[in-house]
Amino acid sequence: MTEASGPSTEQIVEKVWLSIAERRLRTGVQLKEAQLATIFNVSRARIRRALTVLERDGLVRIIPNRGAFISKPSVDEARDVFFVRRTVERCVIERLCKTVSKADLKRLRDHVALERTANAKNITTDIIKLSGGFHLLLAETVGSDFLYTTMRDLISRSSLITAVYRNTDRINCGPDEHADIVEAIAGKDAEKATHLMAHHLEHVEAELDLSEIPDLSHDLRAALA
Repeated sequence: MTEASGPSTEQIVEKVWLSIAERRLRTGVQLKEAQLATIFNVSRARIRRALTVLERDGLVRIIPNRGAFISKPSVDEARDVFFVRRTVERCVIERLCKTVSKADLKRLRDHVALERTANAKNITTDIIKLSGGFHLLLAETVGSDFLYTTMRDLISRSSLITAVYRNTDRINCGPDEHADIVEAIAGKDAEKATHLMAHHLEHVEAELDLSEIPDLSHDLRAALA
């Protein structure tokens, strides 16, 4: 097996993340290196690198002498993540309202347009990637490495929490509310923009049933197909 063959580490990470976000893999399932190497047709070294990234992002827990397992977020952790997201995203919005440029606004509006297309075509994978990507793009646009890496971690953890606890198959983090936030930023109306973001995150959190973890798939091959 050559390092040039098969998907990259980043592609493997994204595939596992999407399988979790699309509710095709359940929490607690073991991610066996040998099985993953066969599924993705890559070396076990590349799988180990992917698992390290997934652990960093809070999606996987690596237990010494036992292996890697998809994390099991507790109800308290779920609430904490959304509490921190509200705080961080408020900071991002306030910064953007002071510094946003015409080029920044074009990127944000173009992203929302892609979200609208994905929603119109009901492409679940794109909907999930783009909805989280919008919040990450906001943080990237601020230009702070700290805010960007913090938001990346929070979005990864949120995707796991949402997959586990969402009480509906509908994904609420969509383009209409995102578009309203962008236009408030464009108007440099920090009070309105932060209010819209807080309401948006409350919407997402309200769709979580923080009481029970459903039994999702144990089958790695089926989930990652």
